[in-house]
Amino acid sequence: MTYETSVLEAERVTVQPKKIWMTAFILCFLILLADGVDLAFLAYSLTSIKAEFNLTTVQAGALGSWSLVGGVIGGLIGGWACDRFGRVKVIVFYMILASSLSCTLGFVESYHQFLIIRSIAAIGLGSLYIACNTLMSEYVPTKYRTTVLAALMTGFTLGSLCATLLAGWIIPEYGWRMLYWITICPIVLAFLLYFLVPEPDSWLRSRELKRQEAASKVKVKKQNPYKVILKDKNHRWMFLLWILSAGALQFGYAGLSNWLPAYLESDLGISFKAMTGYMVGTFMIMIFAKIVAGILADRFGRRALFAFGTMGTALFLPIVIYFNTPTNILYLMLMFGFLYGMPFAINATYMTESFPTSIRGTAVGGAFNIGRIGAVFAPLTIGYFAHGGSIGTGLLVMAGAYFICGLIPALFISDRLYDPQKAD
Repeated sequence: MTYETSVLEAERVTVQPKKIWMTAFILCFLILLADGVDLAFLAYSLTSIKAEFNLTTVQAGALGSWSLVGGVIGGLIGGWACDRFGRVKVIVFYMILASSLSCTLGFVESYHQFLIIRSIAAIGLGSLYIACNTLMSEYVPTKYRTTVLAALMTGFTLGSLCATLLAGWIIPEYGWRMLYWITICPIVLAFLLYFLVPEPDSWLRSRELKRQEAASKVKVKKQNPYKVILKDKNHRWMFLLWILSAGALQFGYAGLSNWLPAYLESDLGISFKAMTGYMVGTFMIMIFAKIVAGILADRFGRRALFAFGTMGTALFLPIVIYFNTPTNILYLMLMFGFLYGMPFAINATYMTESFPTSIRGTAVGGAFNIGRIGAVFAPLTIGYFAHGGSIGTGLLVMAGAYFICGLIPALFISDRLYDPQKAD
């Protein structure tokens, strides 16, 4: 490649509409909404699947565990693939994979078929969080990046609400298989993204720089991106810090999301209908909290707001457990939901700005999904503490995880180390 060709290529890749990120945002929002719907469908269909295939409790629980494992694998591979092949291409590929395989679940005839197909589909579902956030972080200007990415994260929460409504309507009328048949519909989003959204300038420039470097050498040995991360002292340190913080966050989140409804119903004696209403209210306030947190994080910094949300959740949870009454529990849950919704609104921006463009997908995907392993053990941990005692005791362990999650970045991770719109 000549110098003139390189210049022309560099000019070509930077000519993109300034507002293309709005189209990217709408499509990524809908993709994460579909992702949230698909993941929640398993919880709502599990009772019906268990009855149809005569499953034991252990077998039914294994479906959720293997889905988490598939999500971890998908996140690790997806992050690396984002750096290697492009953000848009990875989202398109995994969206098609997840939608087509999830639809196939509606046709399975045995437990093992469901287990295998669901695990592979979860690889696609697990990669979309990292890929969509990486894409948007490189499109949105720094001054309101957290606000936009926080709004993006509300799509996933809204997906959980949509899944609740769809399952309540479809399963009684049409059965659990119909839930999975309709998961083919979001596949159209993949094609729209492919044709309407180009790869971000920063990724294209980073790739062009690599090409120029390769052209200047007789032979260039391709390096494993994880080796690049671990070889550099600063990248290695940042990678390890985010593994610990992301692991604590997902450990706490998985434990609370799985056991909080049961705690309200069994320990506090709240009726199922009232408990459902409380959880819907909590989800709604979480959506509001994510948007507010994003706006404030752009104004006051990611570090401060992330610490406030995580450590605030940790400190407020004991108040919910020890000071609840029949008259104040609703208000406590709404206040808790506001704090509980903040960390995931800021986490994606905070992480993506901690690594340069050339390794961003690998580093964020690796740290987040290695940390996700903690989520597998959280429900079991609460179950252990709840055995012969109170679920609330186990929830306090989740509070400790949230505190650690916020403490690590507060002490060691600065704001805005890299600009995702530049080819660092």
